[in-house]
Amino acid sequence: MEREWLFSLIPLTIGAGFLSFGVYGLRHASVLRRRGVTVEGRIVRHEVTRSDEGATFYHPVAAWTTRDGRECEYSSRFGRGTVKGSRGTAGGKFGVGALVMVQYDPEDPRRFAIPGWDLKMFDLQATVLGSVLTVGTLMPLVVRLLTL
Repeated sequence: MEREWLFSLIPLTIGAGFLSFGVYGLRHASVLRRRGVTVEGRIVRHEVTRSDEGATFYHPVAAWTTRDGRECEYSSRFGRGTVKGSRGTAGGKFGVGALVMVQYDPEDPRRFAIPGWDLKMFDLQATVLGSVLTVGTLMPLVVRLLTL
């Protein structure tokens, strides 16, 4: 086998990354579905991140009190390029000071979701894309190795 097979490591690595991210997100959502508790919270600020290409992403930081009285304040794992909503105010329904529903895991409040902000479909899409890239790259490699 020549060195050309090394190029197959590129889609394999990308696929494995998407697959890992997607499976992590689906497990996260599964835990929240099984044992999540929903409470009212408030957006207290946005953590701003910038990509290498210069894009800006806003991650809302939600604050809430758990049912057992613990104060929690965590940043969403999803960021968006803008913070818009339907209320017509600056920042909309996810702007600073907005009341939001928060679904959290009572055993680990860092595991939470903001319904309407967090994208459940993204995890599924990442899992499917990662699976296609991973299997689509591994199959020709396995066939190539078996036919040598």
